[in-house]
Amino acid sequence: MIYQYVVTLKNKFSHTIDRFSMLVCGVSALLFLEAYFSGNEKLLILVLGGVLVLLLTAFNAFRILKLNKRVRFNYLLMLTGLVWAGMPVYPWLSIPLILMGLIEHQAKKDLEIGFSDEEIVFNSIPRKHYSWNEFTNIVLKDNLLTLDYANNRLFQRETVDDDEDDCEEDEFNTYCRQRLNASL
Repeated sequence: MIYQYVVTLKNKFSHTIDRFSMLVCGVSALLFLEAYFSGNEKLLILVLGGVLVLLLTAFNAFRILKLNKRVRFNYLLMLTGLVWAGMPVYPWLSIPLILMGLIEHQAKKDLEIGFSDEEIVFNSIPRKHYSWNEFTNIVLKDNLLTLDYANNRLFQRETVDDDEDDCEEDEFNTYCRQRLNASL
């Protein structure tokens, strides 16, 4: 499908996902070290995994908090899950951590909405397809996209600040107004 316009919306949950990932990995690392030092069995995976996960979590926290960079926790979450598999207690926690690592990229991805002559598509899982007649108004103004559904629902989200805008707001709004009028 070829889209005349693609609008990218900010993911407002990205920072929350990062904080939660840091918390889960940091607490897990401390639990690995605690299990190594207090347990009867001195499993090497616990001390190596605990130290490695703690160092990588601290490094990612530094990059996020001080350098203000985007960081992916997917490999660190999967590594933490693998170490949990070797823990003497709660080894089943490895399953949700590995799953979190697999879906982290998609969860932090910015939402894209494609506008074509036939339909409007939200690039999410699962993809959502809407026809133009399901909307009464669509406006992009001051980096804020507003979709007014015909069933009185309202969708309003901030767009990504992009220096290389593909189009002007007026051009996009004119296109949407024409498509909405044509769908009546």
